[in-house]
Amino acid sequence: MKSETRSNASREVRLSDLKSAVIRGTGAFYPERVLSNLDLEKIVDTSDEWITTRTGIKERRIADPSMASSDMAQRASLAALEMAGWSIDDLDMIMVATVTPDYLFPSCGCTLQGKLGASRAVAFDISAACTGFIYGLSLSRALIVAGQARRILLVGVETLSRIVDYTDRSTCVLFGDGAGAVVIEGVPEEGRGIRSVAIGSDGDQGSLLYMPAGGSLHPASHDTVEQRLHTMKMNGNEVFKIAVRGMERITRRAMDAAQCSVEEIDLFIPHQANLRMIDATAKRLGIPMERVMVTIDRFGNTSASSIPIALDEAARNGRIRSGDTLGMVAFGAGLTWGSAVIRWEETR
Repeated sequence: MKSETRSNASREVRLSDLKSAVIRGTGAFYPERVLSNLDLEKIVDTSDEWITTRTGIKERRIADPSMASSDMAQRASLAALEMAGWSIDDLDMIMVATVTPDYLFPSCGCTLQGKLGASRAVAFDISAACTGFIYGLSLSRALIVAGQARRILLVGVETLSRIVDYTDRSTCVLFGDGAGAVVIEGVPEEGRGIRSVAIGSDGDQGSLLYMPAGGSLHPASHDTVEQRLHTMKMNGNEVFKIAVRGMERITRRAMDAAQCSVEEIDLFIPHQANLRMIDATAKRLGIPMERVMVTIDRFGNTSASSIPIALDEAARNGRIRSGDTLGMVAFGAGLTWGSAVIRWEETR
């Protein structure tokens, strides 16, 4: 860090004085190409009725072959920075939550840093699959309160179409591409912005949702490519059951930590994995669906980017207002899970 202070409007605030983390801007990007259920009927043995009934998905976005995760992340990031009224040089840190980076290394965070020209920011990736954005909120809040950063760019981005097996109808109908971003600022007052974050994981259940090849255990070879081991494998039924229970528990933990009741949640933004999963989780928590943000019908499951994409839509469409309390929850490969309670403040 070049100095211990950064300007906050007309005054200086020391990093050591920061007590809370507030979301100042949101942004999203999704590719133009739409892959509808009717399109998938021509690719795999499925139907619009089958997909809609079981998942709630009608269409998803697919990135152009020339577009990488960092490209989508860049566009979402610029939109978030514009909303906040920040410049690139305002950033102290860049975090990218993704399981589909441009390369195994360098990180997508560093690649994004280069494309943004954010030379003074520290950059790195978070790998927690669909829960990556919530993990990023937890880490951002902790680093700000610890005095390690004041202004952070957090991005969730996925090009899941690159790791989907389009011969497997149980998975290929679920996933899409996209990016969502938030910019987070530390403030000296306590109790503002991100009120609580609860996260968890269970590595014993990792084989329920994973990609077998491409790492050190099964590096790329003719055999791994021929066996389609570089694509996602999922035990959907088991993941569904564990996810619904896990998302209820972790949301209650986050609400307890924030001293917040279910009735106080003005908008609930769950990970967009499956409409039945969203509905079941909301029912277990006692949150009516009119207070639940749903975008899965138009974007499918975009993993780490699904919550920030939904948040950006809610912010730009007036679905949330200053003073509203937001609940967020996600569940993903790892297995991982996480929830956050946020007091929304008007963006600049």
